[in-house]
Amino acid sequence: MMFTTPDLCDRYSGTHHLQIAEPIFRRFGGNSAFSGCVTTLKIFEDNVLLRTVLEEKVEDRVLVVDGGGSHRCALLGGNLAKLACDNGWQGIIVYGCIRDSLEVNRLPIGIRALHTHPLQSHKKSGGDRDTLVTFAGINFRTGYYVYADEDGIVVAEDRLV
Repeated sequence: MMFTTPDLCDRYSGTHHLQIAEPIFRRFGGNSAFSGCVTTLKIFEDNVLLRTVLEEKVEDRVLVVDGGGSHRCALLGGNLAKLACDNGWQGIIVYGCIRDSLEVNRLPIGIRALHTHPLQSHKKSGGDRDTLVTFAGINFRTGYYVYADEDGIVVAEDRLV
């Protein structure tokens, strides 16, 4: 499936409710563009639930992680990014930090995050799945569709392409 976010905006902005993310994310992973049906996760400085979700075999899914915008530790690293690839995840958007960026950049997945941080997260098993998460000017819901490329992130309630 080929798309560009500018083309999606030009084609669908008059007929669909599109949400466009504020340009706050850095690009990681080997795939610069990705899309899929959203699964949401809300966690804070704890990635146990993140690992549990990434262990699921999926198709055409993007994990959207509200990490509270924390810059005190990384929620995702090379091992979890590899797990995501192995289980079919197309991309991950993290409102927080990642680590192992050189390793992550060699993997066939698209990742957006605020920054990198060398410290791993806590392991306390907290968080919520499939709940409304809001960051970067977007209300993400499980079941919405996300499209990300070099120009930005677009979210729609329905599949566009």
